[in-house]
Amino acid sequence: MKRFTTFIPFILILSIVLLSGCSKSTGQTAYKDGTYTGKSSTDDRGAYGEASITIADGKITECTYITWQEDGTQKDENYGKVNGEVSNPDFYNKAQTAVHAMKEYADKLVEVQKPEEIDAVSGATVAYNQFKEAVSQALDSAKQ
Repeated sequence: MKRFTTFIPFILILSIVLLSGCSKSTGQTAYKDGTYTGKSSTDDRGAYGEASITIADGKITECTYITWQEDGTQKDENYGKVNGEVSNPDFYNKAQTAVHAMKEYADKLVEVQKPEEIDAVSGATVAYNQFKEAVSQALDSAKQ
């Protein structure tokens, strides 16, 4: 009988843990339908990113992510050029890696639905950090 009474607290604790696990949510955050935007802080060169996220039926259906230079110029196919010319191919290629990563980050968010499941592209870490910050801000606005 003594063995049985020492076993009861273990069974009670195990039951509580198992039952509380059943009542937990799936960990998926509920979002209101609509379009939401977020803006990152600036980097050491004054550039920042903006994310626009569309949510339908509680899921992210569209995401665009654009980064802007300090002077208001969009980082696009010309980013990394000087006076319209590629004067430093290494710098231009690195700049364009970041530009291509921006679209990849946005597309991946629609696919996986969670910013934390998106990996950084090598050579585009600043864009990645700004993307996560801007998306987090947009998603915070969309929470129910």
